[in-house]
Amino acid sequence: MCQTEKLDECEVIHVVIVCVGHNATRSAATVIKSMLFYRRQPLHFHFVSDSAAKVVIENLFQSWKVPKVQYTIYQSSRLIPSVSWVPTNHYSGVNGLMKLGLLEILPSWLQQVICVDTDITFADDIARLWLRFKEFGPREAIGLVENQSDWYLGTLFKTFKPWPALGRGFNTGIMLMNLARLRLENWDQMWRQTAERELLVRLSTNLADQDVINGVIHQSPHLVHRLPCFWNVQLSDNTLSEECYTSVSDIKVIHWNSPKKLKVKNKHVEHFRNLYLSFLEYDGNLLRRDLFHCNFTEEQETAQSSLETVISEDDPCFEFKRSRAIKYRTHLYYVESDYEPIRDKYDVTLVAQLSMDRLQMVDALCANWEGPVSLALYLSDAEAQQFLSYVQDSHLLRSRRNIAYHLVYKEGTLYPVNFLRNIAMEQARTRYLFLTDIDFLPMIGLYSTLKKAVQTLKTETSIKALVVPAFETQRYRLNFPKSKAELLSMLDLGTLFTFRYHDWPQGHAPTNYARWRTATTPYKIQWEADFEPYVVVRKDQVPKFDASFQGFGWNKVAHSMELAAKNFDFVVLPNAFIIHLPHAPSLDIAKYRRSKQYRKCLKLLKANFVEELKVKYNFDFKYKIS
Repeated sequence: MCQTEKLDECEVIHVVIVCVGHNATRSAATVIKSMLFYRRQPLHFHFVSDSAAKVVIENLFQSWKVPKVQYTIYQSSRLIPSVSWVPTNHYSGVNGLMKLGLLEILPSWLQQVICVDTDITFADDIARLWLRFKEFGPREAIGLVENQSDWYLGTLFKTFKPWPALGRGFNTGIMLMNLARLRLENWDQMWRQTAERELLVRLSTNLADQDVINGVIHQSPHLVHRLPCFWNVQLSDNTLSEECYTSVSDIKVIHWNSPKKLKVKNKHVEHFRNLYLSFLEYDGNLLRRDLFHCNFTEEQETAQSSLETVISEDDPCFEFKRSRAIKYRTHLYYVESDYEPIRDKYDVTLVAQLSMDRLQMVDALCANWEGPVSLALYLSDAEAQQFLSYVQDSHLLRSRRNIAYHLVYKEGTLYPVNFLRNIAMEQARTRYLFLTDIDFLPMIGLYSTLKKAVQTLKTETSIKALVVPAFETQRYRLNFPKSKAELLSMLDLGTLFTFRYHDWPQGHAPTNYARWRTATTPYKIQWEADFEPYVVVRKDQVPKFDASFQGFGWNKVAHSMELAAKNFDFVVLPNAFIIHLPHAPSLDIAKYRRSKQYRKCLKLLKANFVEELKVKYNFDFKYKIS
């Protein structure tokens, strides 16, 4: 191939990724970042995904808004009947066989694709790999790099007999697939016949699709096109990858093809690890840069202009207005979660949001709340990795599969508190939601208490917001009350206070704490100005939080006001409570306190919200904006 040869500047490169399960989307996102960093061509990703990964991928791409990037998702369930009959000992299970059946689901108009595993890191422009299709011989249909271990030589174990392969065989972590030629060769019949024949002797595959593909190539060597080894430098403890290149600058693709992943041995492993970590922690928002040499389509122009709402920097409320125009990149279910409330129609999900400085509170909250949790986290790409390590290092959190973590990546200067709340609410899978904040510790047994409350208070036939009274302590070490009686004793001793008693009593005054002390049954209260309770509501009844409120101030008050406008009944639960834990003030509250302009902008936002609410619900609040 001529080294100066180039693609047409707007030719689309098609990439296939098998991505099944929540954790796989995390790995796929890093591969994609490495591709986007170097690419100069439009890309079209083709994902083979299950329903769980589909939700994540759709949301990620729709919120990422990378110009000249398209995606299509194909349901992996369509392929399972075709490949699941092949026994495999590979850790990826049936998912590792999916690439065998790609021709069944990829569209007939698609002529060629690059298929990549999710443990790949690109170190060069993928267009250079796409150009390798031009080197294929007349019958060559699959471009592969030779395997860099002795696996297929059969010398690793005395009694081990690998699947047949040409020499060392080929690694399928990177595959150039000429789909048109594979169709002519009747690929689906070829791989099935090979698998059936070899399984009579070997009973299962050890390397999933790679064993079967090598078996096909052994039988039909004309299919393979040998790629230079630097397009798939395979890192594991028993490879010859170090012999593949003379300098690390030669390497185009790094393949972490070992269950040990980043812990493999190689003299340059630190360099490879640093490159991988660079993309892992790279700010994905920077990859939204446009390919200026390609013309926009009308649809792309519309999408791009919606991102770039024109706001004058001279506007005194520029910071607020700019933040409202941001499309936050969002990665749902960043850690595997499989909670499905099938039988219990009164189940309740705890909903909260947080940033990195509140992460240490998650353990304590989840220790007291055994039910499902939906958390939205506002993090940078680098902080996302710290968060992941925190979860994996926590015995409690890594053992829980009913906690859903949704990452919203940092952008702009204001904390998008209500946007985060909406993300966590939308992804909750139960009928009822407990809307709280991460710095509140629920009483022990609150989960079961709330489930009983929504059932006994007939919330199915009425519109109610069940208020969970909030308290606070100014002590960093607290003997958490085990009952209401203990809490009342601590109130009398001054160890606890009603929440924000000292600086914002009107926020919770309508709860009527004096009545709560002696109440044994739920009681109805009236909404009042500035009320900001923590409530249990039905997901299908509750409105979203107004995402215009960012940073500090009025974000919960506005939501409570809308509940009142929608004629929610506020009902206080007599045997439920949460306690606020002390912590350092946020950056946003510091802005609010020191900036007169910040408070002016918030006041304008309040006034606009109240007027819109009056029109929307034909409700006169008679609220004086202060």
